[in-house]
Amino acid sequence: MEGAANSESTIWGIITNPDSSSRSGRTPLSSAENGHEGIAKLLLGRKDVDPDTPDTMHGQTPLSWAAVNGRVGVVELLTERKDVNPSMPSRYGRTPLFRATKNGHEEVVKLLLGREGVNPDIPEVTHGLTPLSCPARMAVKE
Repeated sequence: MEGAANSESTIWGIITNPDSSSRSGRTPLSSAENGHEGIAKLLLGRKDVDPDTPDTMHGQTPLSWAAVNGRVGVVELLTERKDVNPSMPSRYGRTPLFRATKNGHEEVVKLLLGREGVNPDIPEVTHGLTPLSCPARMAVKE
């Protein structure tokens, strides 16, 4: 039942204010992190949607949420746009590239590295790791 309530609030948010935040601090476009390309296309077609609005809890953009979850289609939609900053860090300094690399989403990493404006040298705040240091660090652990 909780999932149905979340879906209803997301749909209502899309209709009334597409950049409004949910209880978790995320905009309806951030829900595209679940791979809802159709919803992402619908929202990106509206003039009143800012595709780079970070959530209020972690400071992650819709691109960052899609990247962390390996949602290739949504990442493609967002990286095609000029009004999306592909290197915008979260509150913790984690960029979409960092999130995709850390989670092993190779196809998303390739998409992001192919996009102009992606900086692979931005360190995250907690440990100072860059996106390119994540695979090396994971290989050492294995």
